[in-house]
Amino acid sequence: MSTQPETLPGPRVLAVSNQKGGVGKTTTAINLGTALAAIGETVLIVDMDPQGNASTGLGVSRETRRVTIYDVVTDGRAVGEAAVETAVPGLHIIPADPDMSGVEIELSQADRRSFRLRDALASHARSGQTRYDYVLIDCPPSLNLLTLNAMAAADAVLVPLQCEFFALEGLSQLMKTIEMVRHNLNPRLEIQGLVLTMYDRRNALSSQVANDVRAHFGDKVYESVIPRNVRVSEAPSFGKPALIYDLKCAGSQAYLKLAREVVKRERFRRRVAA
Repeated sequence: MSTQPETLPGPRVLAVSNQKGGVGKTTTAINLGTALAAIGETVLIVDMDPQGNASTGLGVSRETRRVTIYDVVTDGRAVGEAAVETAVPGLHIIPADPDMSGVEIELSQADRRSFRLRDALASHARSGQTRYDYVLIDCPPSLNLLTLNAMAAADAVLVPLQCEFFALEGLSQLMKTIEMVRHNLNPRLEIQGLVLTMYDRRNALSSQVANDVRAHFGDKVYESVIPRNVRVSEAPSFGKPALIYDLKCAGSQAYLKLAREVVKRERFRRRVAA
């Protein structure tokens, strides 16, 4: 049987990924998804991290996670069964739970083990159920089978990058992973963009890192910059995205700007492809 994934109809699938932890990856998935929904897009977040922080941050309690991404990738449960509505109109999430940590062993001999998520999303797109404009996959901060499933399913990778000293070192590892996935699993995988997070304009190092990243990656780096912001940090403890917790704070406004920039890039890409 061929290991090449079928062409995925339907939404634009973006893996929110960085193998370095603590860069604002889950925060970006939650708030970008919320911001996209706020400007009229229909969004599904897939929580692929066993810690389940994206699920918690969107107010999905562990008691209500009856069907999770674990059931989708191991037992073939449908995306429509697993996706739950959030308090944000137009935003759904497939939650995660700690069972996800055993996926690597459980699927070690399984057929199409790296394409389980891709196959599930493709099946949902054909089903005629809820149509999503965007699927955002919140990846774990490591290279494992969950990350490979995310990148095999994705059209592109969106990379949150913290403005601190070791940022570029972690980024080089991610670039190697993307190239490996492109070569072995998903030849059309591309980088949608890099978003600078936890930016502190009072800190000279933040500016230096931002300048270095822009010099190296050019227009792949979004103009939008996510500032270090207390309200954004507080929001998950209330089970809310920052945009619901405090729409007017600097972090929320930055994510709205990022969402518009993502949509603008996607519209330009479609025009060029046509």
